Amino acid sequence: MATITSFEDLDIWKKAIDLGVMVYELSDNNSKIAKDFSFKDQVKRAAQSVSNNIAEGFEYSNNNDFWRFLRIAKGSCGEVRSCLLFSVRVKYTTNEEVNVMIEFARLLGSQIGNMMKYLRANKAQQSKNKTNP
Repeated sequence: MATITSFEDLDIWKKAIDLGVMVYELSDNNSKIAKDFSFKDQVKRAAQSVSNNIAEGFEYSNNNDFWRFLRIAKGSCGEVRSCLLFSVRVKYTTNEEVNVMIEFARLLGSQIGNMMKYLRANKAQQSKNKTNP
């Protein structure tokens, strides 16, 4: 296992960047989304929020803060999925256009959740070790 020294080393951050790129490309290349400035801004901000919150939380060098920012990032994955599903309902996109992104965001949210569980378990283990010298 490689040592993690910066947020750029985290697979979840790399995947969050990938999700952001996918959303930005869809937003810029889809004429219906490109014309709806409010929707375009919302989905792009939600996508960018995922990687930004992972990075910001990591930089605090504190598991409690990192966990809190991961929680926000996980929520932003859900927001991206919701926006993409909405885009299908209002006929900006088709299921075929967004299904890969929706599943990617779902998987990323799950991976962020696993990191959160790891941090909680690690915190519990550290507390246990402090009380049982």
